[in-house]
Amino acid sequence: MSAGASKRYAIVIDTSKCFDCKACMIACKVENAVPEGFWRNWVRHTGGLNGRRTHYQPGQCMQCDEPSCVAACPVGATWRRKDGLVVIDQTRCIGCGNCVTACPYAARYRHPETRTADKCDFCAHRLKRGEEPACVETCPTKARVFGDLNDPQSRVSELIKLEKLVQVVSPVVDTKPAIYYSAGTLPLDWPVEPSLPGNVYMSRAFWKTTK
Repeated sequence: MSAGASKRYAIVIDTSKCFDCKACMIACKVENAVPEGFWRNWVRHTGGLNGRRTHYQPGQCMQCDEPSCVAACPVGATWRRKDGLVVIDQTRCIGCGNCVTACPYAARYRHPETRTADKCDFCAHRLKRGEEPACVETCPTKARVFGDLNDPQSRVSELIKLEKLVQVVSPVVDTKPAIYYSAGTLPLDWPVEPSLPGNVYMSRAFWKTTK
């Protein structure tokens, strides 16, 4: 699974298999040396109110096809690769925080030591070695399925063709996330409207409503 131009990475998540063990979060934190108090991934839940069962929803950077974080970066330190990964060049990042507030998923944070932006990149260093992201490999119930959408034989391609899947999107913008969830996943109302710098322009198609 090298990061070649012919690949397009994505994750399909079956939330019915998640029971909030947080193994994915710990594996990510250890693998990527995420600082204390910060996370590159998470498990959201509905809380099981009114006698309803609790729904658990794993998530991370959505590796969007039309990422608002890329549009917000003033120095080109973050960009979307041809394989779909949205990455950050730490040597170019100036720590302005524009990309952090531009993400509708709150998937980015500013590293407390380097003061540069950081987030999930599907463990790009592991992909170079032919390995899956740490969260995918660690999950005891295999709730996450990782693969190449450009490979019709991959499991993710098969799931997208055969299963009813949904994407979690902001009510205001659609950045076309590359993470898909099994139908019925909850919660759905947690993404927010991104805050873009005043000099940033994005096409009308990006916004769901007239700005």
